[in-house]
This record gives sequence, C-alpha cells and structure tokens, in this order.
Amino acid sequence: MPPDSPLFGSHLSIAGNMSNALREAEGLTLDTVQVFTKNQRQWKVTALKDDARDEWISESKRLGWNDARLVAHDSYLINLASPNDELWEKSVAMMREELDRAEALGIGLLVSHPGAHTGSGVEAGLERIAEAYKRLFAETRGSSVVLCLENTAGGGSTLGRTFEELATLKSLIEKKAGKDAKGRVGFCLDTCHALAAGYDIASTANGDGTGKKRTLAEGRKLGDGMLDDFDRVCGLKNLRVLHLNDSLGARGSNLDRHAHIGQGDVSLGAFKAVVNRPELRGVPMILETPKGEDEKGTPWDTVNLRKLRGLID
Repeated sequence: MPPDSPLFGSHLSIAGNMSNALREAEGLTLDTVQVFTKNQRQWKVTALKDDARDEWISESKRLGWNDARLVAHDSYLINLASPNDELWEKSVAMMREELDRAEALGIGLLVSHPGAHTGSGVEAGLERIAEAYKRLFAETRGSSVVLCLENTAGGGSTLGRTFEELATLKSLIEKKAGKDAKGRVGFCLDTCHALAAGYDIASTANGDGTGKKRTLAEGRKLGDGMLDDFDRVCGLKNLRVLHLNDSLGARGSNLDRHAHIGQGDVSLGAFKAVVNRPELRGVPMILETPKGEDEKGTPWDTVNLRKLRGLID
C-alpha cells in the first residue's frame, strides 16, 4: 500500500562511501534518496566493490527502503540521441553500466535525461535513443530496474522538453524493444524543467517572477492543470520519480537552473498541488536544490523539506 504522506528525499553525495548517502538521508529525516552510483562526469568507471554493495544493501534494508524507494541518476556524459557513432556506442556502454550497478545495489529507479540530437533532428534523435534501449533491455533481460525518462528544460537540441516527446519516446522504446521493455520504462517529472520549458506553473502571470504574485490557490490550480496534462499525455501511473526544484529561469527560458523552494519562479501553489496529489502517494519526490546551510546554520535540505511538508493538506 502507498504511504499516507508524500515520500520526500534529496540527491545526496556518495563521497567517501556510498552508504553515507543513506545515513545522511536518515539524519535529515528523509523518506527516500537519489544518488549517482559513480562519478557522473568521467567515462572511466571504477568497479563497484562487493563490500560497498553489501553495505548499501544492508543499510537500505535497515531503513526499510525497498527498490521502488531508491533512485539513481545516470551520468551527464551519456547521449543516446547522438548521431555520432563513437559517442553513441560509448553512451550505450555507459548506460549498461548504470543499469547493472542499479540492479546490483537494489536501486529500482534510474533517472535519465533523454539526450540531444545535436542537429540530426527530433525524429532521428528519438529513434536513436529507442534503438539504444532495444539493445540495452535485451542485454539486461530480467532486470528489475525501471528507466525513468526525465523532462528537460529544452535548451539547445535536448529532447524531452514536452510531455508529448516523452510519450513518443516511451512508445518507440516499447515498440523496438518489445517484451524486453515490459514494465521497464517510466517517467521523471522535474518542476524546474517544466517551467523553463514553458509550462505555466509560474509564481506570477508574466512568468518571470516580477509583478503581482499568484495566490496559493491560483498556483495550485495551475499545478493540478500541469499534472492533468501529464496524465492525459503520459499517464500519472507511469510517473515513478518527481524532482521538486524551484527555478532561477523564467517560464519558457529553457534555463536549467535550480533554486530553493519558494526562492524561484515556480509557484508555491504548484508545489502544493504536487505534494497533495493522491495518485503520487508512494512516488519519490526528490530535491535537487543547492546544498549548504542557511544563515542560521540549518541545512538547506531541511529548510526546503519544511516548506514542502508545510504545504501538505
């Protein structure tokens, strides 16, 4: 049964020891966590050590967190939409590593930005991604890891700016991969990216944070409207992870710049809509906001968490 309250978490560092992220999450009173399972900015990968894997599994079991509550994010270097064969092959190999590591660690959800077509065009880019997952899902047959395609801010030639592109990509992957893709493709919805891509969940009517602020009720209506749109196009039943980030970029700016909750251009009412949506009970809601402490010495994750919890009806 899904929990009665939202599952709040944060993207935490694995520096020193992967399990440090789980212990930090516990100290911050989080309900879930997102991690990189390795250095996300290097092609060279150090093998996952048995003791690190065993400790992670032991700690996650101690917390009572099953695979559907544990989230990994793939490397920023991966571009499965690339028309460059060498980069595409490297990206496929890296994504295979991501899938394998998540499976070994009992992490059930792997978030991935779809990729950038870099001039080949949207249709060609989506086909390229789907072809990659046809191979990857065949090679990892039997894996329980769910790929979560994340919406993007839409800068440059990045794919996944619209819900329609995400839905098309899921459909293409499932068509190409056939039975190997069954139950293995879901979505991740990022609030910062949605605003930057043009979805109206803005704090003000003009969308740039200036002028008269929308009320909590007005923002909530817009947030529910965005979720209704997502449900119509992608299906909320397929939404496996949420990234709750405010945005330094204005509506439609295509800028991927995260801000603390209530300090950007996303309406607090939109966050209220998300955290109270009944269909999203049990879906990890991850903060990817800046780290550090506020002027009182309180961790920013704690500050943001208090704001989100304060929005629950």
